[in-house]
Amino acid sequence: MDAPAGYRDPAGRHGAVVLPARPEAIAFDPTATVLIVVDMQNAYATKGGYLDLAGFDVSGTGPVIAQITRAVAAARAAGITVMWFQNGWDPDYVEAGGPGSPNWHKSNALKTMRRRPEADARLLAKGTWDYALVDALTPEPGDIVLGKPRYSGFYNTQLDSLLRARGVRTLVFTGIATNVCVESTLRDGYHREYFGIVLGDATHQAGPPALQESALLNIETFFGWVSDVAAFEAALAPVVSRAA
Repeated sequence: MDAPAGYRDPAGRHGAVVLPARPEAIAFDPTATVLIVVDMQNAYATKGGYLDLAGFDVSGTGPVIAQITRAVAAARAAGITVMWFQNGWDPDYVEAGGPGSPNWHKSNALKTMRRRPEADARLLAKGTWDYALVDALTPEPGDIVLGKPRYSGFYNTQLDSLLRARGVRTLVFTGIATNVCVESTLRDGYHREYFGIVLGDATHQAGPPALQESALLNIETFFGWVSDVAAFEAALAPVVSRAA
C-alpha cells in the first residue's frame, strides 16, 4: 500500500511498509518489528481453563486462534520475529504475591482457587496444562517465548532489553485479553517509546463483548493503532515477494 497523500512516517523510518489502521495509517519497518502473541494459553482460550472456571465466556476464542495463525504466518514470511507470552507463576505461587500484593486480591485465578479449594486446580502454575499454550499455536525455532508474572509483559521480565538489543521500535499485538494483558503491555510500551499496533480481530476480551470495543477504542484514541489481520497480510505482501 502506498502512503496516503500528505502522510509522514511518525518515526522517520526508511523502507517502512504502510498499514491501514485507526485512527490513521501507520508505517513500520518489518526489520524493527516484533509480533507479540499474548497469553494464548489453555487458561485463557480453552474450556476448563482458568477463565472458563472463573465464569468468563471463552466460546469466541476459536476464530481468534485462526486469525493469530494467519498473523504469525505472515510475520514469519516477512522475517518479523514472533514472541509468545505466557502469564503465570511458579508452582508454589511465590511469584503471585501474598496478601500484601494487590495481585493476590485482584487475580481472578487466585480468587477462583480460594473460592473452590475442592477443585484442586493449579491455575496458571508453570508446567501445568492451564499454563501451556493451546495446541493449535506452536512456537518455532527463532521465536521468543517469555513468561510474565503480571498483566504487562514489561513487568519484571527481560522484554525491554530483548527488544532494544534487536533495535525494535514497533510491537504488533494479538492474543488474550484485549482489555487486560494486551492493553497493559501496549500502554507500558507506549511509555517506553514503542509504537503499538493491535490486530483487533486476532484478540479477544475477558468479559462481555463491550469490553473488546471499549479497549480497542481506548487504544486507538490514546496509546496506539488498531488494524486487522487481512490488512497486516496485505501490507507485508511486497516484503514477502521480495524475500521469495
